[in-house]
Amino acid sequence: MTQFTLPAIPVGLEWKNLPLDWKIEPDGCLSILAGAKTDWFIDPGGSSVQANAPTALFHPPDESFILSTRVMVDFASTFDAGVLHLYESDSRWAKLCFEYSPQRRPMIVSVVTRDFSDDCNSVEITGQEVYLRLTVTSQTIAFHYSLDAAYWNLVRYFTLGKMERLQVGFSSQSPTGQQCRARFSEIQYRAGVLKDYRSGE
Repeated sequence: MTQFTLPAIPVGLEWKNLPLDWKIEPDGCLSILAGAKTDWFIDPGGSSVQANAPTALFHPPDESFILSTRVMVDFASTFDAGVLHLYESDSRWAKLCFEYSPQRRPMIVSVVTRDFSDDCNSVEITGQEVYLRLTVTSQTIAFHYSLDAAYWNLVRYFTLGKMERLQVGFSSQSPTGQQCRARFSEIQYRAGVLKDYRSGE
């Protein structure tokens, strides 16, 4: 099955790259198992292009919206991650990741791709779960993370330019490992914008 629904999302989702395994748990949690050598990344050095990580995407019904989730990742190998993903085309997309660093520490990582990927490591996180959120308007995108879903920290504020075919959703990746399972719970989608991007309110 390539199409499915989630209780918290007002429209259907479709897989771009199928996972090794996936399921929707009774509480609405989406579990995605990525296979070996899976990633989304266009190396700015020109050495590689990867676009094979399993990603469940939907077309948001609103021009301005907020999508958030609690992400839990079974970290094992470097760059394993659970991801919130925005996709306009194969050369224009962005992702907010809860990722395992080369130092073997979970951290917040963001990647913005306009032909080539701009990769930025942010803050380290203690534990195997965190809240991620993306906020989209017709002109702007904001990435935030939170430890408690109450106080949100700005990770990145940017634009992908005019978006005509935007899809957003959930992904798992294992660029250097054999597999990685990410679980997305407490999923929330709503139309609207933030009052202030810097404070996250």
